[in-house]
Amino acid sequence: MSDASSPGLAAPGLTEAHRALLDRFATGDRSALARVISVVEDERPGFESLLDAILARGLRAARVGITGPPGAGKSTLVAALATAYRARGEQVGIVAVDPTSPFTGGALLGDRIRMNELATDPGIFIRSMATRGARGGLATTTREVIDVMDSFGFDRLLVETVGVGQADLEVASAADTVVVALVPESGDAIQAMKAGLMEIADIFVVNKADRPGADRVAREIELTLQFRRGVTLRHVPAHHGVDLPRMRARGATGTSGRQAGEAPGDPGVRADWTIPVLKAVAQSGEGVAELLDALDRHRAYLTESGELQRRRRTRTAARLRDAVERELRRLVWGSEQGRRIAEEWLDKIAAGKATPYAVARQIIAELTGRLYGSD
Repeated sequence: MSDASSPGLAAPGLTEAHRALLDRFATGDRSALARVISVVEDERPGFESLLDAILARGLRAARVGITGPPGAGKSTLVAALATAYRARGEQVGIVAVDPTSPFTGGALLGDRIRMNELATDPGIFIRSMATRGARGGLATTTREVIDVMDSFGFDRLLVETVGVGQADLEVASAADTVVVALVPESGDAIQAMKAGLMEIADIFVVNKADRPGADRVAREIELTLQFRRGVTLRHVPAHHGVDLPRMRARGATGTSGRQAGEAPGDPGVRADWTIPVLKAVAQSGEGVAELLDALDRHRAYLTESGELQRRRRTRTAARLRDAVERELRRLVWGSEQGRRIAEEWLDKIAAGKATPYAVARQIIAELTGRLYGSD
């Protein structure tokens, strides 16, 4: 944890109101946490400086993302996990991303309603967030809100996505462990999802497993994972028995720096981690203990293999890019010069006498030249 002399705590732009809010935040005041989240979520003036100060406190929570298609029982699964972690004495933060109301722009609060039984537990904090049109299963500022809750001191953070499809995979950039929840009716969708959700799963759970077809779906997932490992038909002669991991092991280290045989982004091929396919009935608690055990084992794997540090570094790099892009947008559109240049060239762009790309380069060149003294 950083001390008071760290650059973050001396961040410029903090108002007296923000400093008072930070003081309450540091004492564990839940109302201050809720207020900080609102400031960050709405991107109110000074929220970056507020984040600077908060992140200087350090991040340590174990982050678990729960994703999957709508109707997979994600909220029930999150509630069951939260209850189990509370039985261990852990403090739990929950971020539930809900669809956006087309009328108010706010969250529809479906997850908050379904988790109502947890709301009275002082060891659990639930925050619903509206997607506000953002794609990827998360809201625009979900990652910042997760960081705020992490810094507050929760032991475990559970992040539930809005209910995603093949392209909505941003939870992988926000969580240490990703649980993909499916239901028996998901069988026909597995082929469509295997290039999407199946790429990011660390653990699969077939929820509502008391329904017909649960065993079939679990087998289909396992078969798909085995095909991706290249060992499904390893006992069959000739090309039908190609063992992909063994072939990788014969090769040299790739340009990405991973050792031969390692492919962290490829399900079933991750070193020392075989993706489990579990069955559960979260409503009754059946299978929750097995899921908890799998989460513990995956956490141990992440820590012991160094994968946790690698994932956090990747996450940090993505966050840095996001921060730079946000600052550039603010630099350009928050400056009179940037808006003036854009306005001057709009008609020419529309008439085909200039391109947006050339004008964008001119705007950046003039603004950075003014700021940094370059030509």
